[in-house]
Amino acid sequence: MKITVRDVVGSLLISDKPLIDSVDQLLIGCYDEEVRGIATTFAATCEVIEKASNLGVNLLISHEGIYYSHQNNPEWLAADPVCSRKRQIIEQTGIAIYRDHDHCHRQTPDIIMAGLLEALDWENAVAEMLSTSAIVQVAPIKLQQLAAYIKTKLGLHYVRVTGQLSDCCSHIGILVGYRGGGSLAIPLLRDKGVDVIIAGEGPEWETPEYVRDAVHQGGHQALITLGHAESEQPGMQYLAKQLQKQYPQIPVHFLPVDPLFHVL
Repeated sequence: MKITVRDVVGSLLISDKPLIDSVDQLLIGCYDEEVRGIATTFAATCEVIEKASNLGVNLLISHEGIYYSHQNNPEWLAADPVCSRKRQIIEQTGIAIYRDHDHCHRQTPDIIMAGLLEALDWENAVAEMLSTSAIVQVAPIKLQQLAAYIKTKLGLHYVRVTGQLSDCCSHIGILVGYRGGGSLAIPLLRDKGVDVIIAGEGPEWETPEYVRDAVHQGGHQALITLGHAESEQPGMQYLAKQLQKQYPQIPVHFLPVDPLFHVL
């Protein structure tokens, strides 16, 4: 039976009605094209696109956009040489690229959060699932040991930690992607009584500075910053597993992006 791009994209949607102000869309390609191979990724980098093409993939599902902005195809990058060359690479491969961002986050549960919890082996440790975060309860562990555990489970070279490394924690708030800002993280520390926030990223003058002052005042709050991609890649791997079950007749791959920063 022929499976088209339209069929696969339709299976990603949470409603027949379009989401308001959503960035999710087919960025390049044709809805009526038959799908021969699928890959999911956090970001459709040039390297990921080339790897997908080599694997015979003709539908790439990317969580983030192609051209370095949350809004797709911003006008101020239209004539940029890096964007132009990337567009040529995509056209040469003939790959269709669909952005699956908002539907991932608005699933119940949030697919990106579900993937991170699975990667950390905390699916059964969830004490409360909120619309933008999860709270887990684990056996008491020192902050330094918790950071080491996260690095091992996610295969990370480093994480950034704010707080006293010797403090003990067990009540943990988790925020994926760019949700680590003060408006979402601070209420978890203040109102939900979590010991530590694990977040992808957020403005450095918000949650990290709140934690710094809290510790100076004698508190025991902490923050572990993973990085945006590091917090969301497990979710796109989780999505690939779902698609493998849904389309067993089509090869489905997860293509991770390499670490973006070098720590010198």
